[in-house]
Amino acid sequence: MTRIHNYYAGPAALPVEALEAANKELIEWAGTGMSVMETSHRSKEYDEVHNTTISLFKELIGLNDDWTVLLLQGGASTQFAMIPMNLLCDGRSADYILTGAWSQKALKEAKIAGTTRVAGTSEKDGVFLRIPKQDELDLDPNATYCHVTSNNTIFGTQWHVFPDTGNVPIVCDMSSDILSRKIDVSKFGLIYAGAQKNLGPSGVTLVAIRKDLLEKCNSGLYTMLSYKTHADKNSLYNTPPTFSIYMVGQVLKWLKGKGGVEAIEKENTEKAQMIYGTIKDNPSFFSTPIDPESGSHMNYVFRLPSEDLEKQFVAEGKDAGFVGLKGHRSVGGIRISAYNANGIDSVRDFVSFMKNFAQKNG
Repeated sequence: MTRIHNYYAGPAALPVEALEAANKELIEWAGTGMSVMETSHRSKEYDEVHNTTISLFKELIGLNDDWTVLLLQGGASTQFAMIPMNLLCDGRSADYILTGAWSQKALKEAKIAGTTRVAGTSEKDGVFLRIPKQDELDLDPNATYCHVTSNNTIFGTQWHVFPDTGNVPIVCDMSSDILSRKIDVSKFGLIYAGAQKNLGPSGVTLVAIRKDLLEKCNSGLYTMLSYKTHADKNSLYNTPPTFSIYMVGQVLKWLKGKGGVEAIEKENTEKAQMIYGTIKDNPSFFSTPIDPESGSHMNYVFRLPSEDLEKQFVAEGKDAGFVGLKGHRSVGGIRISAYNANGIDSVRDFVSFMKNFAQKNG
């Protein structure tokens, strides 16, 4: 069996070590005589998986006991609605900073639930090519929260310095770059992420919420849409996606074994230097519209001289073992999603392919 280089934006590559660990336990797990997928979510064996996964995440990202971690379903898209439903109260509004398609979708849902403001946007002619600067933001000091999307998978931009929102907590969609770099968690009130890019397989969504915000959540919500429901039952109110949570735990064990977030951040920085360096060194063949200060270290978006060459690049890349190279349908071009599991060696091989393709076709 030969593993290919998986650069899909999500579901995305998983660490081979995590897959191998799961493979060994797939049929017979933890001495139970069955798979983790078959056991009750009320069993003591699964309880250990569940709590270890939460504990590992808190350790790796740096959360103390002031935070509650929830393991939910419905993806980040459901969180677009749950966040304002739970947090918008007392007649106050929420600020939203728009940096791409997902932040726009988050705002759309929030408008249904309560009062919102656009506190800043980098949109120009329908596209988002940079992160807005601090002096471009119109922040409400009385807002309930300020929502940002930390990394934009479609357009290839990323917040490298989060905005200063004063005493207003940041609510952040970190689906595509969570645990890829160290962050100052004191800036945030709620962090959420669909697992399928950097944490594990699809099916589970991680939500970390400060307990003081949790206590202020609206009451009278539908049971399954209330954070308090899931917090009170340790995300076991109903049957959770047990195998997806198990796999997140395997990925977190792998990350801790590599040296944690500090070590993976160094790798991700090195990968970014290789890819952006190759684009910069071949300006007549590769180009990116993204502002250099805003370039993502997870999703790399660039163009070739023609769409025909881009199609050829994708086709030859697949033949060479690189899949997921086609840009999002809304923007075209090429996109490389190099998450934590896409290692240095894989990116080095891809950069060699880029250089050889440019030399042959330039």
